[in-house]
Amino acid sequence: MKAMILAAGLGNRMRPLTLYKPKPLLEVGGKPLIVWHIEKLKNIGVTEIIINSAWLADVLIGALGDGSQFGVNIRWTREDEGLETAGGIINALPLLGSEPFILINGDVWTTFDFASLLDVNLQQDLAHLVFVQNPEQHPKGDFTLADGRAYTFDQQRAGENLTFSGVSVIHPEMFNGLEAGKRPLAPILKQGMLDGRISAEKMRAAWVDVGTPERLMALDSQIRQGEYA
Repeated sequence: MKAMILAAGLGNRMRPLTLYKPKPLLEVGGKPLIVWHIEKLKNIGVTEIIINSAWLADVLIGALGDGSQFGVNIRWTREDEGLETAGGIINALPLLGSEPFILINGDVWTTFDFASLLDVNLQQDLAHLVFVQNPEQHPKGDFTLADGRAYTFDQQRAGENLTFSGVSVIHPEMFNGLEAGKRPLAPILKQGMLDGRISAEKMRAAWVDVGTPERLMALDSQIRQGEYA
């Protein structure tokens, strides 16, 4: 199974920290955010990793290289300008192949064990999403979870409203017929939910959307103090 880590964002909310360093290389617990993901993937035997790049791409690629220092094989895609989430995935499809792959946002941190993702069987589904309890900065959530299925709020399904963690298993078929270019993932996921083809689960682990310098510093402190040991 392959994995893709999304790492092409500008990191505007992280400025000035991201003026000269791409967001995925910002450190918590003495380690870049993206390296936490790479090591977790390596630990479950996922060693073929595709990473997209745009902002300060040369810095990011220079730091991680071909992945040999981590015992994995990293292959890169470059975007002249950020293509957003779905656009970045579509751009990387030639490297991802035709089988389901693990997708991880490069700007989240979690203790979630990725091993369970290896057991996801999409069958007729296009994706399996991992949700989290709504963080204080996003109290209303993104989607509804009910009986292991994901629904949009418009579907008015009784269940638990939760936030998408940025961790998922995606089938490339989700992007069939879509042209390359700049486009977000959320509308594609919502269409998949309307078609009844998205499964989901609620994460039982620590998770942080490392979206601001304040959250970065707080997470760094918590890790160093052993709160997530």
